[in-house]
Amino acid sequence: MPEEIVPMKSLRVRAAVSVVALGLLAGCGGPGQDVVDASNVPRLRARTADALNGRPQVVMPRGPRSVFTTYRATGEDGTKVVHTKWHGRVSGYTGDMWAWVPPQYNQAKYARSGFPVLIALPGAWGYPSNYWTDAPFALEERLSEWAKEGKTLPFILVMPVLNPRKTYYDGSDIPGQPKMGSWLTRDVPEFARTNFRTYATRDGWAFMGSSSGGFAALKAVLKEPQRFKAAIVNGPDTAPDSPLWKGHPAEKLANDPRHLARQLAARGGPQVYLAFELGSKEAAVPDVKRFISGYTDGVRGPIHSTLFEIPDGVHSGHTYIKRMPESLHWISEQMQGPVAAPLV
Repeated sequence: MPEEIVPMKSLRVRAAVSVVALGLLAGCGGPGQDVVDASNVPRLRARTADALNGRPQVVMPRGPRSVFTTYRATGEDGTKVVHTKWHGRVSGYTGDMWAWVPPQYNQAKYARSGFPVLIALPGAWGYPSNYWTDAPFALEERLSEWAKEGKTLPFILVMPVLNPRKTYYDGSDIPGQPKMGSWLTRDVPEFARTNFRTYATRDGWAFMGSSSGGFAALKAVLKEPQRFKAAIVNGPDTAPDSPLWKGHPAEKLANDPRHLARQLAARGGPQVYLAFELGSKEAAVPDVKRFISGYTDGVRGPIHSTLFEIPDGVHSGHTYIKRMPESLHWISEQMQGPVAAPLV
């Protein structure tokens, strides 16, 4: 059926405006970049997650390799954000995709190793671009530095469009609409496996998203915990609210994080890890805290959670980047890192 164009709720529209405005006012992590202090973030423990995960099963790139163009260079280490178009075999959707590999990926000692993948989703419409690719946030440069310091794992970043147009689909397969749930949870990982060395198990797969992307990240991990182990969830909605759900209550319920959390808890696993970030001035603070207290079990699981609240923070990626080192550290402790070849 024809695609209906619907307005996004005002919170998401305001988020889009604030990203643009704050991009002009960002502080100095570099020219035009936000200031982020990771000095208090400790080094990762001695590969606790690797020991728990056992010998990792590496998936070598399946090919054929995508044709990439350089979107932007990301520092003096030779890394860069690259761009391509990707046709999703499951969703049927063809959309823009950006990716970045850490400097360790091209080091000889890791030539046969897989790398963990972080699927990074923007807020607002998440179309036609993905703001995590851009210099004001400098997520790639920061991740390179934090991984070098041993504070986070050296993730491959995969940054797709979130929606097929300026319409919100709740990161879901809404009947009669583009299958954006399949795009995010099936086709985007397939893109990564086609082009990069990854891991076969969920120990190498996580999401990160803000606002509308935070909802999609939260829902993806709760809905498919057998595929994804962790998510960084920034200023999210905690319930589906796209007008496109009208007439489809059963499908809407099946994509509600509250319902999915209850189901996962009733099954007793698998264990998932959710790092929430919130600005203290966000309207969503009470709702997100209710979700954390009502549907997650802290350290007990199967839904583990932690909350990083940013004083005076607002609903913006420029707020969330400030606690990104802590969030990435927290999920890194639970995931599979690259394994260097033994010295000869």
